[in-house]
Amino acid sequence: MSDEERPRPMVLQPVANVLVRGLLSTPGVARGIGKRLITLYVVGRKSGKRYTVPVAYTPYEGMLLIGTPFAWGRNVRPGQPLEVRHLGRKRVADVEVVSDEAGVVRDYAVIARANKNFAGFNKIGFDEAGEPRAADLHRAWTFGARVLRLTLR
Repeated sequence: MSDEERPRPMVLQPVANVLVRGLLSTPGVARGIGKRLITLYVVGRKSGKRYTVPVAYTPYEGMLLIGTPFAWGRNVRPGQPLEVRHLGRKRVADVEVVSDEAGVVRDYAVIARANKNFAGFNKIGFDEAGEPRAADLHRAWTFGARVLRLTLR
């Protein structure tokens, strides 16, 4: 698998993140765009630095699924509550981190079906039946993808 297949942040990702974080914390506006976006407050394992990460989520079976191939996701600690901003309100979420192949492939398929932008960004194509391609889902896992399963309190 070539490194070209790996998802990469957009060139202007830091600028976009600042803008989206602002919108997600603005009352009224947050309720509209927050139907698919959430802000996570993640603390670095080694540095202790607090990161504010706006990400897309997919509602699924009472949880919010967040798929990521990026290193910040490794800072989320399984079993430790995570502070989030959802629909303009700061909340706490319980977290399950899915990193095994079967779990990532299963949850990435759910997210890809619901969010075609997520699928495109992660280079997940669809077969003739409209299902995410198994090889693409497996490739996402080999590049370090994981899924955060959040349950809001």
